[in-house]
Amino acid sequence: MQISLAGKAALVTGGSKGLGLAMARTFAQAGADLAIVARRPDVLADAQAQIEAAAPGCKVVAVAGDVSQAAGIPPVWEQAVGGLGKVDILVNNAGTSATGAFESITDELWQSDFELKLFAAVRLARLALPGMKERRWGRIINVLNTGAKAPQPGGAPTAVTRAAGMALTKVLAGEFAPHNVLVNALCTGILVTEQWEKRHQTRAADLSFEQFVTEQGQQVPLGRMGDPQEFANLACFLASDAASYITGCAINVDGGRSPVV
Repeated sequence: MQISLAGKAALVTGGSKGLGLAMARTFAQAGADLAIVARRPDVLADAQAQIEAAAPGCKVVAVAGDVSQAAGIPPVWEQAVGGLGKVDILVNNAGTSATGAFESITDELWQSDFELKLFAAVRLARLALPGMKERRWGRIINVLNTGAKAPQPGGAPTAVTRAAGMALTKVLAGEFAPHNVLVNALCTGILVTEQWEKRHQTRAADLSFEQFVTEQGQQVPLGRMGDPQEFANLACFLASDAASYITGCAINVDGGRSPVV
């Protein structure tokens, strides 16, 4: 089976690092043009260069913006569509892993988490869907985590906002299926990304990063942490015509670690 995204244009939020960069690069290698969105222009420029080197001839539009703010969404969308002409594939990937004791989480923290992880997806989908409906082809992929299905103590606010994202996925999938717009979610487990590099420094600075990754991987039935490319491969499949009968799903990409399917 050959996966092709030739002629398609994708918008990936949080596209400068980790899972977002891996997905953007993989989409480009499959033939798509890209708009990658992140807050830091210098990191965006580096990501753009990496994608262009991996997929010569691909158009890559780097958009500096903050999707956690309602006012930041229209400029991001206008720059992406201005550079690409359309958006066929929307990947809502921007997010952080915010967790803490419930009693310590303020209203401000709850609100900021919902703005970044839920409302950014809502607002971008609202902009993307009219064009997808008109062309009768669209893909939306919401990046969540397995806490959306199996929340753990101390997992708020992320587990709650990610669960809301899973509900959003199902609502959109049902409503827009008649227009050939497919909406799915990917639920991350523990994958080697920049977030885990930061955790290494705070949790186990006495270990090398390689030792830390090996240690963390023992929590996973497969015995290792995942690679962003493994995640990106599935995202690329869902974004393609090869996945034309899959919608409304939330798929775990976690090496079997989640207690629920």
